[in-house]
Amino acid sequence: MDAFWQWLWGTGWFWVVMFWAALLVNGRAAFKLLLDWKGMLTTCRVVDEAYARVATLPDEATLEREPAAPVFVHLVPAYQEPGIATTLRALLASRYPHGKLHVVVVTREEEERAPHPMMAASTAELVRRFRTELPPWQQKMLTVIAMPGEGRKARQLNHALRPEFLTTLLDGQHDPARVFVGVSDADSIPDPNTYRWIAADVLAAPAAGAPPNVAYQGVTLSLANFDRLDVRGRVCAVQQSSIFIRVSIARLINERRRVAWFRRVAAWAPGLARVVRPVFELGFRRSQICLGHHEFVRLDTLQSLGLFPTAGATEDSTLGYALGARGILIQALPLLELVDMPETTEKMVRQNARWYKGVLDDARFLRATWRARSSAFNLAQLCRHVGNKVIEWPIAAAVYPVLGFLGWHLAYRFAHHPVWFVLGVAFPSIALGLTIWVGGIVTQDLIESLTPHFPRPVTIARTTLRAKFWGTFRCQTYWLLATRGAWRVLWALARTGGFEPAKTDRVARHG
Repeated sequence: MDAFWQWLWGTGWFWVVMFWAALLVNGRAAFKLLLDWKGMLTTCRVVDEAYARVATLPDEATLEREPAAPVFVHLVPAYQEPGIATTLRALLASRYPHGKLHVVVVTREEEERAPHPMMAASTAELVRRFRTELPPWQQKMLTVIAMPGEGRKARQLNHALRPEFLTTLLDGQHDPARVFVGVSDADSIPDPNTYRWIAADVLAAPAAGAPPNVAYQGVTLSLANFDRLDVRGRVCAVQQSSIFIRVSIARLINERRRVAWFRRVAAWAPGLARVVRPVFELGFRRSQICLGHHEFVRLDTLQSLGLFPTAGATEDSTLGYALGARGILIQALPLLELVDMPETTEKMVRQNARWYKGVLDDARFLRATWRARSSAFNLAQLCRHVGNKVIEWPIAAAVYPVLGFLGWHLAYRFAHHPVWFVLGVAFPSIALGLTIWVGGIVTQDLIESLTPHFPRPVTIARTTLRAKFWGTFRCQTYWLLATRGAWRVLWALARTGGFEPAKTDRVARHG
């Protein structure tokens, strides 16, 4: 054994390889943090610009008279949701013509037969009671149906999109190319101008000579229940919200810019574009992200995809991949929606476990998509998904700190190379500094800057020294819980060969 360790520490080529491997990983970590910073700035700027233009959106009377204004069928899949009235109240208060907005709550028959013992009644019954309290014109906007049998959220959504139900709901008068299907969770609080913003975008497309957008994803922040969270929960709520603004929405914004840039290149030099297109799609395109709420897809587009994907644990991410594979770009919807953050550590881990199970399911979907059409873009989607999510998600919390320490250590081993030494010390130090600066300070400041636009007042400012300290230096807490969720899935798969994702329980809080 002593001979092995003597060989290991004395073999120069081994430590040269480890030095450069650590250097690349630490450099990548610093680069990703800079991209996250830029992504947050991009999203916040787009949101600010959108809210500055809200007053110029067409009003309800104009949209009522406009025959080309879209019709919205807004679906709220619900199961054991005692607080659903808050979401319904927010949706029905939206500033949009009443005859062109239909809110449909989709529950499950199994809950009707056996309501949760801590709830006063089943979710469907709570919706029916809420409906009786509404004025007649709002009662016409709200429908509740129950899905028979078992199934997750995607099956509930698809149950509401059956042709026979839609024909009755829409009086058989609406073209699927004019109907947008929206999705909200039962804890969503959307901006009341969301439908007006989409309608304005749809109506402006012909005048601009641009093809109409058929899919939208809004900005979602996990801050609706911020006042009920403890210190750890508040840190995690800010970090989860930051994922949406610095990755999800920023990627949608920048993806459209990259594609538009390449189209200009193709118009200028078609031959060159044909040659470099595979390189562009493999190296510079990014997968689109749907969040499962505050999302809108045109009905004919959904129908062409076979409605919401049911094969995986998370239909939203699969939908984003399916749209991308069809060449459909999702438009970032810059108005805000607030949703709840899980209020205990166990619920946060459970939520991330469900998402990671969706990641594993999406790997199979992307592999099948690439095999059906072996394009550079589909290959890039598959490879990035496997590398950045399937592999990196469970191990990042351990790999980055270990390689950061290793990078520092090996810098001194190669101190006789001044350039190597400087790079070896600098990259881990920059990555660590940016982790605190971007994750703990900039994230909080930028999300606080969005509070004037929130659909309801929420105070997220750190008002005590303790909150500022923990909010800054525990900014990685959420990622550690996400890692626990991923390993819970992997452990279950190794032990039993399966993992059944659980929904976020909101009954106990209302019980």
